[in-house]
Amino acid sequence: MPRRLSSNRRRLSLKLLFGLCVLVLGACADNELTWSTVKQKIRSDFPGVEQLSTEALRERLASGERPPVLLDVREDAEYSISHLRGAVRVDPGDLTPSVLTDLDKDTPIVTYCSVGYRSSRLAHQLQQQGYTHVSNLEGSIFEWANKGYPVFRGEEVVREVHPYNRKWGRLLVESKRSDTPRP
Repeated sequence: MPRRLSSNRRRLSLKLLFGLCVLVLGACADNELTWSTVKQKIRSDFPGVEQLSTEALRERLASGERPPVLLDVREDAEYSISHLRGAVRVDPGDLTPSVLTDLDKDTPIVTYCSVGYRSSRLAHQLQQQGYTHVSNLEGSIFEWANKGYPVFRGEEVVREVHPYNRKWGRLLVESKRSDTPRP
């Protein structure tokens, strides 16, 4: 006849099994953080927002035509490490940035953040407010920097980007990460 586990041992076994499941699921979730899944999530959550490729923005900025208004939708600590040349920082929670008050509703605007979620949210909000030429930089500053395109601190070209935090910073090439991640 098989031995029955005592209730204490059974509880301990269940706790260990639960803990193991949490560890495995956590590891799987961390491994699922890829550019493909991030971009898919952004496109799913903001289907009406045009996603502009980093190559297309780079070409447009180099073309000599009037550049779009670049809105950096990151915290000040992120922006102060580096940003795109000419970008204006707006607070991620500011759904009506004052920098836009004097702009025509048909002014070309490109939003970006670390990977594109916060900036897509702002782009969507601006569309709701009647701005007609708003797009989000797909992959945002992480993808821009990963491709070796220039980022700036003031007018100086720099090599590093704020990684936002350890989890999201994994999408940024290690040599491009500043040493200032949030926990």
